[in-house]
Amino acid sequence: QVQLMGSGGGLVQAGGSLRLSCATSGFRFGDFAIGWFRQVPGKGREGVSCISPRGDYTFYDESVKGRFRIGRDNSKKSVWLQMDNLKPEDTGVYYCAADLGYTDHVICGEYEYENWGQGTQVTVSS
Repeated sequence: QVQLMGSGGGLVQAGGSLRLSCATSGFRFGDFAIGWFRQVPGKGREGVSCISPRGDYTFYDESVKGRFRIGRDNSKKSVWLQMDNLKPEDTGVYYCAADLGYTDHVICGEYEYENWGQGTQVTVSS
């Protein structure tokens, strides 16, 4: 049974940092791409950052480039998202998701991922 558990959200002032973690189990972690998606009320889940199965390829939404960094440790079956210089527009519920990935690129669209963890709330105050 595929399981993902995101954690690390919280309330932070603009300019601050948070580190989200996604613990996983129940699947061949090294074969799966992992993504972080953000959802705000009334909107769908948008891809913030995704990483290919071996970590060779990453995607960042334009809004977070240079501020967020995604990484994975395949030996620990975990993924993290380091978020620095946070802005109020980063506020939302963040979900980690997993699906079989590609060896030569990464896709970061909501409908490409079938397995989802519960969300963790990130709130950035101005």
